[in-house]
Amino acid sequence: MSGKADAAAEKAVKKRGRLTYERKKSLYGYGFIGLWLVGTVLFFLIPLGKSLWYSFSDVSLDPGAVHTSFAGFKNYSKVLGEDPYYTEYLTDVLTETLWKTPLILIFSLFIAVMLNQKFRGRTLARAVFFLPVIIATGPVFRIISGDMDSTGNSGAAQFSTMFSTDLVGQLMQFLGIYGISDRMSGFITAVADNVFGIVWSSGIQILLFLAALQNIPSSAREAAQLEGATAWEYFWKITFPYVTPFILANLIFTVIDSFTNPMNKVMERIGTMRSQFDFGEAAAMAWVYFGVVLAAIGAVTALIRRSVYYENE
Repeated sequence: MSGKADAAAEKAVKKRGRLTYERKKSLYGYGFIGLWLVGTVLFFLIPLGKSLWYSFSDVSLDPGAVHTSFAGFKNYSKVLGEDPYYTEYLTDVLTETLWKTPLILIFSLFIAVMLNQKFRGRTLARAVFFLPVIIATGPVFRIISGDMDSTGNSGAAQFSTMFSTDLVGQLMQFLGIYGISDRMSGFITAVADNVFGIVWSSGIQILLFLAALQNIPSSAREAAQLEGATAWEYFWKITFPYVTPFILANLIFTVIDSFTNPMNKVMERIGTMRSQFDFGEAAAMAWVYFGVVLAAIGAVTALIRRSVYYENE
């Protein structure tokens, strides 16, 4: 009877020309979605479609107008077969992402486990590791990496020496082990050169791992303590299974973040072609890169998703 009464009351309200509370809430929701939809169409879908069309077209510029004519796969063949830099830069970015991503995940999980412990100054420590997310701008990262010339502050080179990243190479040379294996020394030097980059790129991952660690029920730790489990056993049998869904999320986020970093060589090459008004080739580069990113994310997801532990399993 109450349902019929509510329906009757709603009909009476509508007859009087007034909106019910539920109807108002639904209209508010449609309003917010409408704003998002307008922005998505104007600033995402239309430019995306134009970019795809440019990649298959010869683009010419006249004062105040852009003219296009269909050219098939001409731009793609030019990018992949004739451009002297694109494929080399793409290989470099893929290689860098391949070895840097595991290091970022391992470092993030380690720091998250440490920050999840109770100690004095824990809040400050968490803020310090999350600080790069707030101020993660290109000039700041270049200064910390020691690349002062690209920021226009070549006179401040003395400041960048405190962030010098060649110390490991100098130490290896001093110890006489620099030339033992060029490949091994090159890898160690590359890792050392990117220490600040790895730390700088780990803020979001640390935050997600912290959220996963705090969701571990206290009963699991109590049961492990009653069974006499060591910290090592607790990590691999309790902590690690609970954070595996976040490992997959962090892995995908890290791969996308690495590929979309505006300071990587592929992104810089696309920007250079665009600044030279070669819109067709720049669009083809961007779409090839987009395909590579999708393939990498698909491969990562397919490899990792079977190892993900879900609490309801």
